[in-house]
Amino acid sequence: MPNTIVDFSRLFSSLSYDRVVDIKDQWFPPKPTFTEANLERQDGRVFIITGGNSGIGLALTKFLYPTGAKIYLACRSEERAKAAMKEIVDEYQAAMTSGGDAQKSDPGELIYMHLDLNDLRTIKSSAAFFTQRETRLDILWNNAGVAGVPTGTKTAQNIEGHIGVNCVGPLLFTQELIPRLRAAAKVSPPAATRVIWSSSMIIERFAPDGGVDFSELDRMNAAGTGSENASVDYAMSKAGNWFLAVEGARRWGSDGILSVTQNPGMINTTVWKHQPNWLMAAMVPTFHSANMGACTMMFAGFSGEVGLDKNGVYILPFGRVQEKNVRGDIVIAIESGKPKEFWEWCERLYELYV
Repeated sequence: MPNTIVDFSRLFSSLSYDRVVDIKDQWFPPKPTFTEANLERQDGRVFIITGGNSGIGLALTKFLYPTGAKIYLACRSEERAKAAMKEIVDEYQAAMTSGGDAQKSDPGELIYMHLDLNDLRTIKSSAAFFTQRETRLDILWNNAGVAGVPTGTKTAQNIEGHIGVNCVGPLLFTQELIPRLRAAAKVSPPAATRVIWSSSMIIERFAPDGGVDFSELDRMNAAGTGSENASVDYAMSKAGNWFLAVEGARRWGSDGILSVTQNPGMINTTVWKHQPNWLMAAMVPTFHSANMGACTMMFAGFSGEVGLDKNGVYILPFGRVQEKNVRGDIVIAIESGKPKEFWEWCERLYELYV
């Protein structure tokens, strides 16, 4: 199997019964427990959705726009972001014309902000665009990411592509926004201020022992080879997102900030654009719509089931708090301090750009 794709053909091979059942449960989950019907008005609140111009991010933005929130779409392409914003507004106006929800008749505000997670040199200025305009940030959805990139893919700083875009860049972006998150938390109910990270069930099949192999990442980064095994490298980045959520909970919990990770589900989005056509023809019928993934995102962002007593939890599709993960080795790694180690490893990679 070429390294340019996530190797779905090995997803269920040589797995214990518990792991097979767990993967099946995440691939074909129960109906959402939190939908747009559960959303309350969000007037005065400020959100950032990275990758808000497509896929799950776009679906989430469509659900949130009618609630009155100010929503920043953090994306690389201004053209695609503005096209998405027009689509959101047009659909909202069409819904109102045909007799939409009167409770949500006063929409929010959509703002484009540039964000390129592939280049650490640009991230601080992207965050500054926001902090110069806003005094608070209520929820940050770290939604943007890449999966199954071609062999050799690396960031502008020669970091392996998945880890760089999915972990290192988002952590730097989040750290730059923490003062605004703390400001929101001071005037909000406990756990109303949240940072949402994005994981995947792929970690349970392809992540190495302990979730992240630092020596392998260091080797690839030093050699400048970029991604060498898409399945493993992507899985490490998603385990890394889990680690960042846990460590964020430890660091920010006393400020009233909730930090969790979520697997939105197996969703049919452009994140799979590097996969071959024959594979996607077989897989797409088993995938779910972006709206379903957005339901997981809304649960993570708003559900009262997720309070500070559950800070750092892993949320399953389409809105369930995971009670036990079948990857005991990763759980042990979390309990033994690996999230802190990974956090500091990411910091060393971006420290020149702060």
